[in-house]
Amino acid sequence: MLALGIDPGSAICGFGLVEHLQGQLQAKRFGVITTSPKARMQDRLLKIHTELDALIKEFRPQVMGIEKLFFGKNATTAIPVGQARGVVLLSAAQNNLDVIEITPNEVKQSITGYGGATKEQVIYMVTKLLNLDEPPKPDDAADALAISIAAGYEANSLARRNFLET
Repeated sequence: MLALGIDPGSAICGFGLVEHLQGQLQAKRFGVITTSPKARMQDRLLKIHTELDALIKEFRPQVMGIEKLFFGKNATTAIPVGQARGVVLLSAAQNNLDVIEITPNEVKQSITGYGGATKEQVIYMVTKLLNLDEPPKPDDAADALAISIAAGYEANSLARRNFLET
């Protein structure tokens, strides 16, 4: 199963594609979609949608994992991130992709075994799990790979449960 993980953002949107095959993990591609803060918001969102749609069409993932958002008091950041998240979900719907929404703590739990893990611990485990020569850069891409791994685990778990129930 190929899982696409997304760390949504309007300035930097991280993505990671991870193949889950018989207990083995392999990074297929990862990186970021960046937009200029000088561009109009609608143009920034269009760029995210266009580039993400091209990735989905090229790789044909079976599932998309996206980080659930939690913002305490910073609504200024929450609104543009929420807009980017909406565009990402639109891309998933247009490409008939199943979506698994996952919290940062669930990602940490899945990757490290501890929901309170630090960013450095998550990046270290992503590097080891994917057998990468060096930690993925930037952090948004590393986060997207972690989301992809966690979403793939969840999708495989759901598939097994559904199989056993039939």
